[in-house]
Amino acid sequence: MAISSALSFLSDRKRPIVVAVILFIVLSSLFLLFNPTPSALPFFSSPSSHLSSSETSIPVSSNASPPEAPTSAASNGVSSSSTTAGPVPVSADASPPVTGTAAASDEVGDSTAGPPRPDATADPGDAEADVPQPDHGTSPAAGEESGSAGNNETAAGVSAERDAEGQGGGGAVEEAVELPSWELCEVGKGVVAADYIPCLDNMKAIKALKSLRHMEHRERHCPEPRPRCLVPLSERYRRPVPWPRSRDMIWYNNVPHPKLVEYKKDQNWVRKSGNYFVFPGGGTQFKNGVTAYIRFIEQILPNIQWGIHTRTVLDVGCGVASFGGYLLDRNVITMSFAPKDEHEAQIQFALERGIPAFLAVIGTQKLPFPDNSFDAIHCARCRVHWYADGGKPLLELNRVLRPGGYYIWSATPVYRKDQRDKDDWNAMIALTNSICWRTVVRSRDISKIGVVIYQKPTSNSCYLMRKNNEPPLCSESDGSRSPWYTPLDSCLFPTVSSSGGGNTWPISWPERLDMKHSTTSKNTSFQFSQEKVDSDANNWKDLVSEVYLNEFAVNWSSVRNVMDMNAGFGGFASSLIQLPLWVMNVVPVDQPDTLPIIFNRGLIGVYHDWCESFNTYPRTYDLLHMSYLLGSLTKRCHISEVAAEIDRILRPGRWFVLQDTIEVIRKIDPVLRSLHYKTTIIKHQFLVATKGFWRPVSTGPQS
Repeated sequence: MAISSALSFLSDRKRPIVVAVILFIVLSSLFLLFNPTPSALPFFSSPSSHLSSSETSIPVSSNASPPEAPTSAASNGVSSSSTTAGPVPVSADASPPVTGTAAASDEVGDSTAGPPRPDATADPGDAEADVPQPDHGTSPAAGEESGSAGNNETAAGVSAERDAEGQGGGGAVEEAVELPSWELCEVGKGVVAADYIPCLDNMKAIKALKSLRHMEHRERHCPEPRPRCLVPLSERYRRPVPWPRSRDMIWYNNVPHPKLVEYKKDQNWVRKSGNYFVFPGGGTQFKNGVTAYIRFIEQILPNIQWGIHTRTVLDVGCGVASFGGYLLDRNVITMSFAPKDEHEAQIQFALERGIPAFLAVIGTQKLPFPDNSFDAIHCARCRVHWYADGGKPLLELNRVLRPGGYYIWSATPVYRKDQRDKDDWNAMIALTNSICWRTVVRSRDISKIGVVIYQKPTSNSCYLMRKNNEPPLCSESDGSRSPWYTPLDSCLFPTVSSSGGGNTWPISWPERLDMKHSTTSKNTSFQFSQEKVDSDANNWKDLVSEVYLNEFAVNWSSVRNVMDMNAGFGGFASSLIQLPLWVMNVVPVDQPDTLPIIFNRGLIGVYHDWCESFNTYPRTYDLLHMSYLLGSLTKRCHISEVAAEIDRILRPGRWFVLQDTIEVIRKIDPVLRSLHYKTTIIKHQFLVATKGFWRPVSTGPQS
């Protein structure tokens, strides 16, 4: 009646038009009531929604051929999986709901001029350091409508419903993934939100510790429940300075921590210059620069043979990692580590520079490295009492040092004569003698800085000839334990096991990258045959050259820091060895123990559990790679927790690459798109996701 009354005032000519409009509004309201997604309405439909299933497929990169039979998957030496043939259907309404509308801008300041070279000359190649357009909270669905198919990137996912209809070849309905409602992390007092590391910044657990004597507060204390939140960007963050210039200078606003500049102002570690931090290559013990220091070590110990005999180095208490950074010129890969302590952000500086680094401390637990792994260990005035607790800290270095390897110690007890330094030196003499380390050389450079170099024995004969069995030899069963969350040993591991292995030095670099390996995992019964290692290496070589470098929308020239989250035998890292990048090879603790082989090949890596946060600062890696791990991982922890950790580690504008089954890809794709990642599925077994600059609205004040 109300409608009839309203229409009575209209002319006969206008009445049909008004009726049509009212009916359209009513019908549209009914559509939204029963299906609230915009794609339910005809005028919101994506063009792809009108295509048949044979016409709708995930695009590949512009220089790629049409999808063919899937390339044989590299198995990482631990698993393999078949892939589904045929085009992958795309749902027109696959976009997840968006939670939060705020976005963090890349940079508020100058976005046109790149960083100058150290010699202040202009460089047209600075475009890589420019600032992309900020994301103001545009939903993933809107991104699809804007025409991303032009550069072969799409936010569209895989539709389980279409598979159920028989159009995707699967026939089974996948369990729906519950999309999180993303919020910014709430951190403890004294923690910078933009630098949040969940397992190192658990202030509640740290405050409950009964003792801090052994650096317990610098060790891992992971929160429960596991975080499903996002770390905010630092203010005015912008894309890092590209390598190799990043070794010498980085953007100040990416690591806005000037405390180290003031604290080490007389030691030439780092200086602030305008919008940049500049690294002159100095240090506490590098009075004449780190290059001269490295050359001095080679002069007093020619057998070190940087980059030939000595390939892998562990730098303890590394500062800003200049020692490891300059050893890269000698084909030496250095795992630099230091705790997250009062030397503010030193590891963050190192990673921003593009130098391998890791947060760790020798406190009460073992380092996450295998036995007999590093060719050399270096410590330049690192503040560790090696003889404390019966020498446990030095016993830990002995564990990870390869038989015949060198320990290079540059510290005040080596060359100063005050009573405290004398006492430390005498304690060090007694301890090194007890573990059969031989003093190879003790010398001073022209700046009067002293260095002593020890060598670990290659046989057990010295251990058996000791008058006092202190520290005692460990049993064979002690050596079978994983170092993950394992207390430090008070015993000494034999250099050669009862089986006779463990004292063979690898062949020279770079030949050792392809050296023969045949061993059994210490922590599993998994047998690593030479054929399996060779097959893995060949698979990755082909896959990377044919697919990763040619068909992925990844700008490899801007990739410096890479993490392989399930490294297997290190085949992925080996296949990238000619590129100007480095790879952190991670062996998950629930996978076969392949890390000794990775180190034997001259690569570096760590053990880790991906249901916990990694010991690195946010925004420190350019590319994260995961191969056939996510399915088993999400049986132990929620997929949103894994996605939040990936997002924390990855730099904005950079890439996450997943190789897995299409079923696993289907589960992670909508989660990544809810983070506003642009995703592309290639050859039915690869997901390439690009992180943007989106952050959700803050739900409260951040400490």
